[in-house]
Amino acid sequence: MKLNKIPALLLAGSLLFATGCEKDLLDKTNPNAPSTAQFWKSQDDAIKGVYACYSGIQQYACYGHSWQFITARSDESYSQSPFVELANFTRFIQPDNNFFISSFAWNDYYRTIYRTNQVITHVPDINMDPVLKNRLLGEAQFIRALMYFDLESFFGNVPLIITESVVSTRATQATPAQVQAQVIADLQAAIPNLPLTYSGADRGRATKGAAQALLAKMYLQQRRWSDASALLAQVINSNVYSLVPNYLDNFTETNENNSESVFEVQYTGSPLDVGQGQDNASASEAYDRPNFFGPPIYTFSDVQPRRWLLDAYTDSTVAFAAGSTTKHRIDPRRDISIISNLNPDRFYGKTFAELGYNPSQQYWRKYLNDRTRTTPENFTSGINFRVIRYADVLLLQAEALNEQGQTAAAVPLVNQVRQRVGLAPLVAGNFTQNSLRLQMRNERAKELAGEGQRWYDIIRWGLLDNQTGIDDLKTRDADFGNFVLGKSKLLPIPQSDIDIDPNVKQNPGY
Repeated sequence: MKLNKIPALLLAGSLLFATGCEKDLLDKTNPNAPSTAQFWKSQDDAIKGVYACYSGIQQYACYGHSWQFITARSDESYSQSPFVELANFTRFIQPDNNFFISSFAWNDYYRTIYRTNQVITHVPDINMDPVLKNRLLGEAQFIRALMYFDLESFFGNVPLIITESVVSTRATQATPAQVQAQVIADLQAAIPNLPLTYSGADRGRATKGAAQALLAKMYLQQRRWSDASALLAQVINSNVYSLVPNYLDNFTETNENNSESVFEVQYTGSPLDVGQGQDNASASEAYDRPNFFGPPIYTFSDVQPRRWLLDAYTDSTVAFAAGSTTKHRIDPRRDISIISNLNPDRFYGKTFAELGYNPSQQYWRKYLNDRTRTTPENFTSGINFRVIRYADVLLLQAEALNEQGQTAAAVPLVNQVRQRVGLAPLVAGNFTQNSLRLQMRNERAKELAGEGQRWYDIIRWGLLDNQTGIDDLKTRDADFGNFVLGKSKLLPIPQSDIDIDPNVKQNPGY
């Protein structure tokens, strides 16, 4: 589904900019602007209102851009960007708490929440098809839950706004536990009203499986293994999803919304009518990660994969099985995920050597257009970003089962993911609970490399909560030498919001 945007800027909470010296210029009211009192009247209004919610998650400061850099702080990535402030951000050096990634992400996330709150507030009062009404409310609840899932993971203590806000609204700053509870409540409300699948132009909307998977992810972050496992089993047993035969099909424009897609953000690649980050319908139709995650010459090359990840693909069968030193063939996911001197492919029509790259360097390849173009990337990629893949669901279910002591039941799920790329199956009898736990961390690193999931993983595994965990991360990523316990796990609350509402308190250490 490539969702069309609506021109009703009331849904965006947009700002009006003006120039001139007339004293009361900014007090003028545009007589042609629709108001909330005029808008929320019909079924068509409800549909358009939900389109605006989907537009929000496409935005530059959500999945279009900022989310990609925030999650790149994990141990799988690093930055050598000449944009020093950006590079320092990935190194946990952030003296300015208004740095654009935190403040922009904050703004667009809350703008999207504002839109979902409008839908949830007004749609119940519209006289329309009741089944469609409930579905649209479920979609808005899913999107609001997704926004708060990320905000809590990135900022921790955030204002929790679940009603339509106005200029004077002041929201209580909630604890992480309270935000997580709201995520759970929204998803529990959404699941019964969302369909298993959509067809035609509606493909890409939030489904029952997407809401179940996101709720399972929330339970997993809380280490509620049994609750998560029950939900993941429902997704698996729905028979809606399956792994696509070709791993590459998960990251190209021609194979979007396929059988492995549980939820993805839709992009058309349409040219921008206005600049990045603007609150305008045409500013969110293109995915600009490819312009920043890739090799020099063709991208800004702001984020690169760590060498340990490249090396991890050379031992893909029994990397953590007790006593094993056997090496196996190269995992084919390596060359789909990473550009390196080991990768024999051509990139933008040239080999690694022809491009003259330093053989000690490696670059992200996922979501690039290098197979279909020979010119540099730009800000108008049409590749959809896959937020939740079925492979992730299988590996999370394996993790949940293993944490409940069901190691033998977990192994076949891991094997589904491995065998899709031609790797030998793991043998359940070779693993204890702990050795499979380590093996699955390795499996997730390779299957989901560069997809941002690693940040949520290291939070769930508790690696950011004590010095032992930080020391482990430092063995793979020297930037964790700058990590300050009790501070660096969370981003700073933007000072502009604290200035507006003194009841909003800054996160510790900033």
